[in-house]
Amino acid sequence: MADKAAGAPNAEPELSYEESREELNNVVRQLESGGLSLKDSLALWERGEELARICEQWLEGARAKLAAAMDERADGTPEAGDTPF
Repeated sequence: MADKAAGAPNAEPELSYEESREELNNVVRQLESGGLSLKDSLALWERGEELARICEQWLEGARAKLAAAMDERADGTPEAGDTPF
């Protein structure tokens, strides 16, 4: 999975956006609750970073699709202020 998440930019992550976000929320809750060893906290933090990258990859893909659809709708000539982001 690490290859897909951090590898080729066009590769789709194995986890969905919703799955990644939910797992990331769980990681944050665990870290905030405390009581973990430094080793466990570090492992959770690293997993959280990976999940955040996966979420960002999904969001970047959605932004690109939206921008392409808007460009296509405008016959390839987007007007000022018509870009979604």
